[in-house]
Amino acid sequence: MPPGLNTGDSAWVLVSTAMVLLMTPGLAFFYGGMVRAQNVLSMLFMSFVSIALVTILWFAYGYGLVFGRDLGGAGLIGFGDFRFADILPSTLHGQVPVYAFALFQLTFAIITVALISGSVAGRTRLVPWIVFSVVWVTLVYFPIAHWVFSPGGWIHKWGVLDFAGGLVVELNSGMAGLALAIALGPGIRYRKKEPPQPSNIPFVMLGLGLLWFGWFGFNGGSALADGRIAVNAFLSTMIAGAAGMLTWLVIEWLRYRHFTKLGSATGALAGLVAITPSCAYVNAEGALIVGIVAAIVVSYAVTWKLVLGYDDTLDVVGVHGAGGIVGVVLIGLLSTGITATTTKGLLYGGSPALLGKQIAAIIVVGVYSFVVTYVIGKIIDRLLQMKETATEQIAGSDLQFGPGE
Repeated sequence: MPPGLNTGDSAWVLVSTAMVLLMTPGLAFFYGGMVRAQNVLSMLFMSFVSIALVTILWFAYGYGLVFGRDLGGAGLIGFGDFRFADILPSTLHGQVPVYAFALFQLTFAIITVALISGSVAGRTRLVPWIVFSVVWVTLVYFPIAHWVFSPGGWIHKWGVLDFAGGLVVELNSGMAGLALAIALGPGIRYRKKEPPQPSNIPFVMLGLGLLWFGWFGFNGGSALADGRIAVNAFLSTMIAGAAGMLTWLVIEWLRYRHFTKLGSATGALAGLVAITPSCAYVNAEGALIVGIVAAIVVSYAVTWKLVLGYDDTLDVVGVHGAGGIVGVVLIGLLSTGITATTTKGLLYGGSPALLGKQIAAIIVVGVYSFVVTYVIGKIIDRLLQMKETATEQIAGSDLQFGPGE
C-alpha cells in the first residue's frame, strides 16, 4: 500500500465513478424516450458511443491536456503527462490513486459530449457525429476543463467556484448545443411546426432515475473524500432535485391547471443541474432556493427556442445552459463559506467580487464554447454533411443502422 493512500476515500471515488458512468446510459434512455419512435436507437447510440470515443481520447492525451503541467503558466491548457502508461497504480493524486481520479474525471467528459446530442436529435448522421465528438472534446471540453478543474487553470486560480461542473459540463454543453443547433439549422419537423411526440415516457422516467442516482456520485464524488464536504454535496443534491420537481409541478398547475407528461422530470433535472456547481458551498436552505429558482428560470428558458427560432430539440440549452448559469450565479449569493470554501456569498456577508467573477466566467466559457462549437459544426457539416436531408429526417435516423440491426 503506497504511503499516503486513504482506502476509504479511494473506495468512494471508485464507487462515484461507476455512478457517474451510469448517468450516460441514463441520459440515453432519457433522450430516447423523448424522441419519436424512429429515432430512439440513434439517440441511444449517440450516448453510448461517447463512452468509447472519449475514453480512448482521454487516456491518449485528454488527461494530460486537462491536468498536465500548465503550458507557459498562462492557465490555458495542460501539456504534460501525455503518456498515461507512465503513471503507476501506486501514483497518488492527493490521497487517492491517479487511476481513480482520472477515471472519475473521464466520466464527466463522456456525459458532456452525450448531452450535446439532444440539441440535434432526429436530424444528425452518425458518422459525422462521431467526428464532431472527437474534435469537440479536444478543442472545447479539454481546454475548459483545464481552466476550471486544474489547479493551474486561469479560472481556477482566479477564485471562481464550480464544485462539480456547472461551467465545464452544464453551461458548456448548453452553449455547445445552441451553437450546433444553429450551425445545422432547424429540422424539417420544427419548420413544419409539428409538435414533439415522445415515444416512451417510462424510458424518460427510467432515465431520470438513473441520472438522479448517478448525480450523487457526480456531486458527492467531486469531494474526492468521504467526509463532510461529500455529505453536504449529497444532501444539497437531494433537496435541489426535489425542490425543482415540485416547483415545476406548481408552475404547471398555475399555468394550465394540469401536469404535463415531462414536467416533473424536467423540473427535477433543472434542480439537479443548478445544484451541480454549488452543492458543496450552500446549506440545506440554499439548496432549496437553488432548486426553486432553477425550475422557475428553466420553465421559461425552454420556450426561448420558440421565440428566437433555433431548433434545440430536447431543450439542452434551456435545461443545462440556463440551469448551469443559475447554479454558478447563485454561488455568489448563497455560498456559506463553511464547507468546501471560506469564500462567502453576498447574502452571508461576502464581497460582491465573487459574484462578479462567477458572472465573468459564465460569459467567457459560454462565448468560447459557442464560437468554437459553431465553427466545428459548420466545417463538419460542410465536409461530411452532418445534417440529414428532409426525407431522411421524416423516415427516421434509425434507418442508418440498416435492416435488422
